Amino acid sequence: METQASTHRASIEDLIKAGAHFGHLTSRWNPKMRSYVFMERNGIHIIDLTRTQTLLDEAAAAAARFAAQGKTILFAGTKKQARDILRKHAEACDMPYVVERWLGGTLTNFQTIRRSIRRMEDLSKMEEDGTLDQLKKKERLMKGRERQKLEKVLTGIASMPRVPGALFVVDINREHIAVKEARKLGVPIIAMIDTNCDPDLVDFPIPANDDAIKSIDLAASVISTAIQEGLKQRDLKRASEQAEKDKIQQERAEIKAERAEKAKKAEKEEKGEPDKEKRARKTTSTPEKKEKELLQLAKTEKPGDKAATKSAKTSDVVSDVKAETKAAEEVAAKAAKKAKEPADAEAAEKAKS
Repeated sequence: METQASTHRASIEDLIKAGAHFGHLTSRWNPKMRSYVFMERNGIHIIDLTRTQTLLDEAAAAAARFAAQGKTILFAGTKKQARDILRKHAEACDMPYVVERWLGGTLTNFQTIRRSIRRMEDLSKMEEDGTLDQLKKKERLMKGRERQKLEKVLTGIASMPRVPGALFVVDINREHIAVKEARKLGVPIIAMIDTNCDPDLVDFPIPANDDAIKSIDLAASVISTAIQEGLKQRDLKRASEQAEKDKIQQERAEIKAERAEKAKKAEKEEKGEPDKEKRARKTTSTPEKKEKELLQLAKTEKPGDKAATKSAKTSDVVSDVKAETKAAEEVAAKAAKKAKEPADAEAAEKAKS
């Protein structure tokens, strides 16, 4: 039993201490609430807190799911004992609220409500920049009263840009206009329902005492905590998605850079401009490499090729010897001719004399 109780958001003891089990007089009950009534005592219906516990968990799970999806949840409760409580818990989870008076058309005629909100913002700006001080006293007072009236009703929904994704209501009989508008637009409703309410009007009912301050505080705190959890899940999901996007973009950038390098190399090869590495490989030819190349050539030569190379070498040697002997004969002939020339000159001189 302890493990089961720990899994719930609110224990039976907490619900009993908050007075969530007290319903209305038996004469004021709604027969549709029969399945949520545990017993009757002293003319008062007692609510089944086991049902309240499970349905409160379901409502909190729905609120967390809506928040994780990025939807806005509007807190609505205009009864005196619920105003401060709903305002506190709505501000804790950064959600809009209506606690003074539900304006007809807040959901179904939201564009008109947005115009009233813009009017309120314009009046506050006029007061900040000193424009109201330039007006006459009567006009200034009228503008001030208009701003106060708008702020009293619209402050809670001033930051709500569009129709909310869900509605949390305390006492659906008192907020029947809000319930009707939400049902008309198909907005999911999470609500505290007492024994005098119609549970069919609500998507996620929480059977509990909607008149006790502690009971309202307990239910609103559970919903507010669930919304905060949903917002954290949404932030984590967005962060993970952003990280994945950044990773994909980085990979794409690396692929583009590799393709660009390959394209540059291909262009250089087409133009006949080898890379520096290829040039270095061609120019750097060490003696060891030459020896290896010669050995490799010697290994690859065939027997027929060796004979051909030997005959070619012998023919080269014979031709070299013949050329040398011919050159030596030419040198000797020239020397003999030079030696003979002075003797011929002397003989000629003697013959003349």
